[in-house]
Amino acid sequence: MLATLVIGLREGLEAALIVGMIAAFLRRNSVSLKPMWFGIGAAVVLSAVVGIILEIVSAALPQQQQEAMETIIGVVAVVIVTFMILWMSKNARSMKSTLEAHAGSAIKGGSVVAMATMAFLAVLREGVETAVFMVAAFQSSLSPIAAGTGAVVGLAIAAGVGFLLFRGAIKLNLAKFFKATGVFLVFVAAGLVMKSLRTAHEAGWVNVGQDPTVSLAWLAPNGSARAAILTGVLGIPSDPRVVEVLGWALYLVPMLAFILWPRTWRPSAAALPRVQIIAAGTLGAAAIVLIVAAPLAIPANPLSPTSTTPAITSSGQAGVTLQLTSGDAASAALAAGAADHGAAASTAEKTLIVTAADGTQSSYPLTAHGTESHAGRTVSAYTAVATTAGAGEPASLSVDALTELNGGRMPVGISSSSNPGPFTAAWTHKGKISVWLVNDAIIDAANTQSATLTLSGGGLNTPRTIAMSGQDGWLVPEEDVTAAVTELNSFESASTENVLWSRYLPCAFIIAALVLLVSARRNRRQLLVTAPSP
Repeated sequence: MLATLVIGLREGLEAALIVGMIAAFLRRNSVSLKPMWFGIGAAVVLSAVVGIILEIVSAALPQQQQEAMETIIGVVAVVIVTFMILWMSKNARSMKSTLEAHAGSAIKGGSVVAMATMAFLAVLREGVETAVFMVAAFQSSLSPIAAGTGAVVGLAIAAGVGFLLFRGAIKLNLAKFFKATGVFLVFVAAGLVMKSLRTAHEAGWVNVGQDPTVSLAWLAPNGSARAAILTGVLGIPSDPRVVEVLGWALYLVPMLAFILWPRTWRPSAAALPRVQIIAAGTLGAAAIVLIVAAPLAIPANPLSPTSTTPAITSSGQAGVTLQLTSGDAASAALAAGAADHGAAASTAEKTLIVTAADGTQSSYPLTAHGTESHAGRTVSAYTAVATTAGAGEPASLSVDALTELNGGRMPVGISSSSNPGPFTAAWTHKGKISVWLVNDAIIDAANTQSATLTLSGGGLNTPRTIAMSGQDGWLVPEEDVTAAVTELNSFESASTENVLWSRYLPCAFIIAALVLLVSARRNRRQLLVTAPSP
């Protein structure tokens, strides 16, 4: 409520002063005020329509588009209040003479339309500014009813003060009034900067600088009067992010310095261009420092496509090491002695090289299966089929050896009395290898390998196939996966956040430096034009 009240009071009083100046001039020249009131009424209606349309359009949009619309309205409101403060500080003294000159031209022309147009344009600017700023304040307010009440009260007070000033019933130090309200509106506009950056993130436009800074919940608990002032009036959320605090400070500090800087400390017209050039050089140097130094703070990438990943056996013993290759690299690995698991290995887009403890390498072509959620990350999922003939297992099994292999009991369908053995054993190992990648680097992998035993002879009429529990599989330890994901998240977060410091902030400094240089050049030209001839 307080924010909209001050907005309504300040903007309303500016409009009232404009109307009062025009009315006083027309009355001194015995000219009817009806055309002026017609133009003013039309401007007020159009300004109200602008505000209503903005609110209706914003409310009718889907959620993400609403956030985008609120961002645009907030940015426009900040630009308007900034321009309003700068314009008033520069043109307040000449505003009366400018309005009287326009009114005098309309009177000389004898055109009622000219006088109505002059009043319409003079008030329309203030009205549209008020409408846009009010809409932005309403969207940031915790209570639309309170915000609306504050706006109405502010406009009513402004109208009353304007009427009393016109009648000469009161005197008001306008310089102090506009200075005090200007300081307050700078804080409100800085809050709108934070709000606009928040809605821009929710609209998907700003994704950098989203790390939390400090929690203000202790200072302004939800529902308290302090929360109403902090969030509802000043627009500061209880959980500001880095980019929001940065935007708030970069707007607030220069604007407050502009308003509150003592006139006696301000540089003279002759020294102003030099001061602006020095400030531009300082900003440019700061931009260069950020561009060079900010990337140095990014930690090293913990994962790379060429790195090796250790895996352990199902029993927890040291197992194999894994490495990802593609195309030519896989062919080179096979040529160096890797076991051949299909001709496709050498041409596969991605190939997994598994190195055993004795140095033996096996190559497995990977098949992509899209993306999925794994270990708290969105990963690319791949699989491979590992089928090998048995090596090192006994070719003949006695009844006792078969019982031991089967966990202490005979397999179903085989009897020691009718099938006394020994049995001829043929072994086949088959496994499914699953690999999960992030940016072509392994974060997790597992081989769910099992053995299939085919028995013949030993009293069996037909061969029997038995699935044995897998003891040759391997997997990446869970703690290693968790550590890799944590390090990767930290690296990606630091890389993303670094864009704010190494690109966006330097760009803002460079733009500000260019504006200062253009302003310095213009001021220097004005000095040359106004300089007395020798």
